[in-house]
Amino acid sequence: MTEQQHSSRGEHQFERGTDGPKVIVAGVDGSESSLRAASYAAGLARRQNALLALVYVQPMMAAGAAFGAPVAEATNSVAEDLIAQIREATEQVKGIFDVRWEFHTFRGDPYTGMVKAADDLKADAVVVGASEQAGHRFIGSVAIRLVKAGRWPVTVVP
Repeated sequence: MTEQQHSSRGEHQFERGTDGPKVIVAGVDGSESSLRAASYAAGLARRQNALLALVYVQPMMAAGAAFGAPVAEATNSVAEDLIAQIREATEQVKGIFDVRWEFHTFRGDPYTGMVKAADDLKADAVVVGASEQAGHRFIGSVAIRLVKAGRWPVTVVP
């Protein structure tokens, strides 16, 4: 069957990333491992001339909000701190290490937020830091869940 026949029957699918990744999504949350993941992803993006999409998922804490805790303000503050750190790091290496980047925030649980980000941004690859929480060895981390989803190549940075 030729390419034309596939297309006319609606069976042909567009293949992204055939010449290397064009969009690399990196999850950041301020932890050391997530910052290492962002650095690793920045190197990949620079070498591939890809867009680096840095993603922070703002957790939804309904229980905290019920007790009057200013949860939304706290997570917005984390996002603002992250963007300031990223801008500062970008300025320090300007002209030496140039990479196109964007910063995105999503609200929700980290796994669902990263999936939404990767889908919305049409990611060719996802880079995340290894979980630093001991309990994740037993119940599964965001990184493990992203790998198991099998929708993108996922790199987990220690």
